[in-house]
Amino acid sequence: MEIVRRPWMSRSAWWVLCAWVIMLSLIAPALNLMLPPEHPLHLSDYAVALTGKIMCYAICALAMDLIWGYAGILSLGHGLFFALGGYVMGMYLMRQIGLDGNYKSPLPDFMVFLDWKELPWHWYFSHHFGAPLLLVVVVPGLVAAVFGYFAFRSRIKGVYFSIITQALTFAAMLLFFRNETGFGGNNGFTDFKRIVDQPIHLPETRMVLFVLTGLTLLAFFVFSRWLIASKYGRVLQAIRDAENRVMFLGYSPLGYKLSIWVISAVMCGVAGALYVPQVGIINPGEMSPAQSIEIAIWTAVGGRGTLLGPIVGAFLVNGAKSWLTVTAPEFWLYFLGALFIAVTLYFPQGLVGWLQQRMNRQHTEERP
Repeated sequence: MEIVRRPWMSRSAWWVLCAWVIMLSLIAPALNLMLPPEHPLHLSDYAVALTGKIMCYAICALAMDLIWGYAGILSLGHGLFFALGGYVMGMYLMRQIGLDGNYKSPLPDFMVFLDWKELPWHWYFSHHFGAPLLLVVVVPGLVAAVFGYFAFRSRIKGVYFSIITQALTFAAMLLFFRNETGFGGNNGFTDFKRIVDQPIHLPETRMVLFVLTGLTLLAFFVFSRWLIASKYGRVLQAIRDAENRVMFLGYSPLGYKLSIWVISAVMCGVAGALYVPQVGIINPGEMSPAQSIEIAIWTAVGGRGTLLGPIVGAFLVNGAKSWLTVTAPEFWLYFLGALFIAVTLYFPQGLVGWLQQRMNRQHTEERP
């Protein structure tokens, strides 16, 4: 008997992805760079920067869905990995300032202000663009691997694991606030001038970063779909649902949980590296526990265990945040709390999960 395997992505999904690539690579640059600002179809620089920032957040939400939605691991410390990737890229951008800083020194301005005479050891290779490209993967991945190995080896799970991850990111935030660590203290890194010797504030440069962010989000989404549809993904979901039974069948949950934890951390690190040149600042506030909790909220609102839901949730929540913080800033936190409570009570599977359930129910009722 021949076993028919379902494709891990339907033909319509591939068409949607192709349309997304065309929109990012051709339509968006044309609307921003070729049309004059007074044209009704012109895509403003503000819209480009805002969308690029939200796409970075969407990568974090997608990373959260891999561990929470498919492995049952709720992390409240993923803001740490996001910030680590951002700091790695920020170090390179600070070195790109060169002698154009306020003090006309080859050292970053905050080091001159603190009367430092030379770069710390961890800044030595920050002027090479290849170094941050490597370190945005290595640093978050290594931190996640060390922490995850001891946590999963000790079989820490549930709320205890969430508390430990929150404590980890809070401790890292306090560490980065200190001036002697060489990361700019509470001000962090800002006032960037160039990236790969190109002015960072040019519309063309910002559009390149926008396109790279969108394509990276797309690539991570396709990779996640493939990963979850594979045997690895099926074992991962089995560990989420019944870890003891999976161990009885001869599988070791440690390798699966640790690997998906590291993959998720690396995705957040890449998102942070793309975030910093578009926003223009990175500081220890990005490591705050509140930032990590927001990542979980985006995933829950969109629908964990759906891959598409966290992306929708990131755009929905952050789009509402950008609008409400301008029109009614005093009501933004109330709206966020009410949204999370409403989704938890009435849409426990998230908005996309609820839509999928409703479509599946209608499809079942239409069958003869």
